Formats: sequence, C-alpha cells, structure tokens
Amino acid sequence: MGGTTKAAAEIEVAGHTVRLTSPDRVIFPERGFTKADVFNYYLAVGDGIMRALRDRPTTLQRFPEGIGGEMFFQKRVPSRGVPPWVRTARISFPSGRTADELCPADLAHVAWAAQMGTVVFHPWPVRAVDVDRPDELRIDLDPQPGTDFVDAVAAAGEVRALLDELGTTGWPKTSGGRGVHVYLRIQPRWTFVEVRRATIALARELERRRPELVTTAWWKEQRGARVFVDYNQMARDRTIACAYSLRANARATVSAPVTWDELSDVDPDDLHLGSVPARLAERGDPHAGIDDAPWDITPLLEWADRDAAGGSGDLPYPPEYPKMPGEPKRVQPSRAKRPTS
Repeated sequence: MGGTTKAAAEIEVAGHTVRLTSPDRVIFPERGFTKADVFNYYLAVGDGIMRALRDRPTTLQRFPEGIGGEMFFQKRVPSRGVPPWVRTARISFPSGRTADELCPADLAHVAWAAQMGTVVFHPWPVRAVDVDRPDELRIDLDPQPGTDFVDAVAAAGEVRALLDELGTTGWPKTSGGRGVHVYLRIQPRWTFVEVRRATIALARELERRRPELVTTAWWKEQRGARVFVDYNQMARDRTIACAYSLRANARATVSAPVTWDELSDVDPDDLHLGSVPARLAERGDPHAGIDDAPWDITPLLEWADRDAAGGSGDLPYPPEYPKMPGEPKRVQPSRAKRPTS
C-alpha cells in the first residue's frame, strides 16, 4: 500500500450520485482489500445482491475502520446527513419498539451503505409492502463442534430431497463459513410465528430421517456432533447475511449462491471478494429463478399440527424474546430443577 491518500470520488450508481471517501482505507487487513474494493465488489455483484435485498428492511453490520476495529449493527437510518433518495421501512421488534431500517430500492442504496463502512448486509425475510408476513423461509444449517462444511452439505442434501417430495425448490448458498443456507420464496400469507412453526416442522422431519446427522436441540449441551437446524432464524428480528454479502472474517469470504450440483465440490474459502464477481459474470446467478414460484407452506403447517398432536409442540425462542404462548421452559436441561418427590 502506498503512502498517499486517494481523494474522494463521486460515482453514479442507479441514477444517483454516491460519494466514496477514504477509498484506500484497508477494510480486510489480511487480504489487503480496501474500502474501494468493497464498494466496487458490491457494484460488480449488483444484480445478485439486489435480488436478495430489494425492498427488504436491512440491518447493516458496519466496520468504519475495517475488520478488527469497531463493529456495530445499525438498525436505524440516521435522521440527518442521509441522501434524500434513501428509502427506509419501519419494522417492529419483539419488545414493541420500532426502527426505520434501510430498505434498498436500487443498487445506490447498497453503494451508500458500503460508503458508510457496511461489510455485511442482514435483510429481514419480508418486503416493505408487508413487514409482518415473511416471503422467504430460511433454513440455516449450522455445523456444531465435531462437524464441518461437509456435514452441512450432507444435511443440505437431505433438505433438497425433502423439498423435492413436497414439490418445491430450495436455493442453497454457502454461509461464508462452515455452514449452508437454503432459502425458499414463499407466499406472504403467514406471520413470523407461523413460518417459524413451519420451519420447526421441516427441521424435525429432517431430524427423524437422519438423527445421527441433524439436530433441532436449542441447547448446545444436547446437540452433539451434529448439524443444528437453527429454526430461530425465522423468529422476528433474526437475520442472516444475504446472498452475495461479504462476511466479516479475515478471508473476506462471501455468502455465495451455488447450484445443488456443485455444492458438494465447492470450498467456501474460494468464494471471496476477489473471486465472486468473475464467477457471477461467467456463470450467472444460481439464484436467478428464486422469485419465480412462491410456495404455499401449508404442508409444513400440517406437519406441525401432526407433531403437536403427538406431543411435540413449540421450541424455545431466543433469550431476548418475551415469553411466547405455548413455548416450553427457557432453561437449559442441566440447570432445570428436578421435581421434588
């Protein structure tokens, strides 16, 4: 890196002027990627990331001084100093509080966020037209200690087979780490509670079919060396880094869409800021068809009813949640009081 500082630049993006300051600031020290590299990366994957972000309230994970420096999640767009064309959407948290989050209408919103030091984009699974009814069901396959990416891939294969039986299509991507995410576009008819319930039903069916591989256990002490299906990623205010988002690690990896056929062959570390734009330009977006056929999740809700009738009801919510109707005790089994005789 040279000793001079590059001047700020004004760049036209989607019909808007976005000012890029401190372009040579290093954001990923281990790789040497700069703020300009991050900014230009998001322009290069514009079609792909807008497919993931368009009209979605989005939490910004910002690193103003780069990875290793201060980090914070920005859920509220400031009331001052924001271009007049920046759009927001009001969302409500489990606490009842609200926030006006960035709601990208075009790529200029992504570029503006990158200028503000955003590295990771965390969209809600809803659109601005109805922020209380998800149109995206997210299956987060999280390898636990003793397992790795290959195990998450195996679990994803079981997801694929199950969705095939249900007559719908899942769209896989790497998490940017050891996990795998599978997304479904769904009809926006159900509440967060209902979509989470459907996700639990799917996860339990996976667990029944491959109990040695998959777990739905919320408490880590019960998971063992298995892949955890994090059903609480479908709870209100829980988000996942979107397709084509960079991840906040030293390797500058990307949560990258892949085809089902290539999932078992990819190395997540090969999908990074420096490689994904060329891959997208050469191969196109594996998620290009994700919006074509929103799915009716009724079959999963019927499974949830079946499970409840058999004694398998709700599962614990995240700790910051208020107590939810029908939720079991939110205490890890090893600390639960034993009944007195």
